[in-house]
Amino acid sequence: MKRTKLFCRVLVAMILSFAGYASPQPPANPQAADAKILTYIDNGWNTLSRSMTDCKSLVDPKVTTAPVLYLPAGMETPSAVATAHQQCNVEIKHLPRKITHLGDIRVAEIPVEGLLYLPNRYVVPGGRFNEMYGWDSYFIILGLVKDKRIGLAQGMIENFFFEIENYGAILNANRTYFFTRSQPPFLTSMIREVYEHPSSKPVSKAWLEKAYSYAQRDYALWTSPIHQAGETGLARYHDIGEGPVPEMADDSDYYPDIIRWLLAHPDIHTSYLIDASDDPTPSESTALAKISCDIAASKVCARAHVNGHRLTADFYRGDRAMRESGFDTSFRFGPFSGSTEDYAPVCLNSLLYKYERDMAHFATLLGRRMEATEWEHRASARREAVNKYLWNQSQGMFYDYNFTTQKQSTYNYITAFYPLWAKLATPQQASALQRHLSLFEHDGGLAMSDNNSGTQWDLPFGWAPTTWLAIDGLAQYGFLADASRIAKKFSQTILQNFLTDATIREKYNVVSGSANVAVATGYKSNVVGFGWTNGVYLQMHDLLTHKLKQAAILKTEPLNPQPRPTAPSPADAAVAAQSRMQSH
Repeated sequence: MKRTKLFCRVLVAMILSFAGYASPQPPANPQAADAKILTYIDNGWNTLSRSMTDCKSLVDPKVTTAPVLYLPAGMETPSAVATAHQQCNVEIKHLPRKITHLGDIRVAEIPVEGLLYLPNRYVVPGGRFNEMYGWDSYFIILGLVKDKRIGLAQGMIENFFFEIENYGAILNANRTYFFTRSQPPFLTSMIREVYEHPSSKPVSKAWLEKAYSYAQRDYALWTSPIHQAGETGLARYHDIGEGPVPEMADDSDYYPDIIRWLLAHPDIHTSYLIDASDDPTPSESTALAKISCDIAASKVCARAHVNGHRLTADFYRGDRAMRESGFDTSFRFGPFSGSTEDYAPVCLNSLLYKYERDMAHFATLLGRRMEATEWEHRASARREAVNKYLWNQSQGMFYDYNFTTQKQSTYNYITAFYPLWAKLATPQQASALQRHLSLFEHDGGLAMSDNNSGTQWDLPFGWAPTTWLAIDGLAQYGFLADASRIAKKFSQTILQNFLTDATIREKYNVVSGSANVAVATGYKSNVVGFGWTNGVYLQMHDLLTHKLKQAAILKTEPLNPQPRPTAPSPADAAVAAQSRMQSH
């Protein structure tokens, strides 16, 4: 019996080791480990920095075409770009005309994909993501500010101003195939990080005036008809393009894998599949362009078929909207989130509520009292709509709302904590949400959901951006012990895996504590870099070392659901006075 038990224990240990199990325990020498990972992150900002004069910046691993750099229509070619043309063997082109808003130019008008010019250096996520992304950049900027690289952070924000001015919107990222969508709206949060951070050189009111103007234009996109969630008064994610996305050219199995999954699960009813020939005739191809995708226009579309089945045009619309959300892929909005555009999501509307409050704050600082009042009215109206459509009183949770079926989702998702970060939730709602932490919390941190769908934005995976927003939200409402505990768990997961292979990744399995993820369908890699994980690690490190030092107090402190700032570090003290108006 003893031998049998010993054998079982050894077998389990071997299996867990093979699976990449790494229970998030403190390292033997925490000071040395701490110094090692902080050095890696500090060096990482240089490794991940890009510019238009750097040859490695121009490469796009996601497509097969030779590198092309596009300048805005009419812009004189900078001398440094002309030099890059010679040194990097990159073709320099101009966009066909001036672009003022999303939809001003169709992707089909730019047959050769390319990089869009930006004037300032920027930090990329890493790996196949070799461009400046919309929502990644907020979490990267958090890290840059913590590391006192304010100039680089400010330059990235000004790159977004450049995008709005020359490309019509803050794009998913600065590639031509992203002319159809944006990404979650964090611009005002980025502006506040740079403008209000006390360790930085003071930024002028003139800069804030300019920032306010561009933020108004960014906000207009999210309240335009294409982003309206029916008659709810809320917003949705939406991509104006059609068919499969071009950036999946480097993963020929992605869409076929989805078809295979849908065929293997006939009990899950969707409208995502149609019967269609694997080798269509010209007339069949014409029909497919309307009900599925255009084979002649898209190589990705041409490969997206399995045993006489293809994906519908509706699925591709939802798939594109999912990519604007940043959560690609989960089952939150149906299998593979194929119905994303039918939902008013908790995350987007929480972000827009904070955006409106931030704009009221900026207007006040700029002496525009009437505009500040109008922004507060918009925020108040959005808060009422969020409580009407997204809050479930009986469950004590925020859920997304399908405005086409007029039904609230029942999918437990980590974005339920966004209203805490945005300071939208009432104290009673915050207390209810805090009691639901067990749905998501594991030994390695917070999982995205409680549903193991086999995709990367569901259980068992935890991601830096959503984890940080949950931590920061909990802290703001006084749940400091919870915020500290989760920050410690996720920090240890990142650190222990870093000590194993000297890398920081885009996501982690928070159930096993491993960076060796196993995704069944969809994106299957775990990219090294990684910009937003680096930034969030620094935020959690600051939280644990400066804001929550008094462990004895935390152990005995009662839960206080009053929304108030966390105990500030010396570096944050100067911000508190300007931020008080954001508290309830």
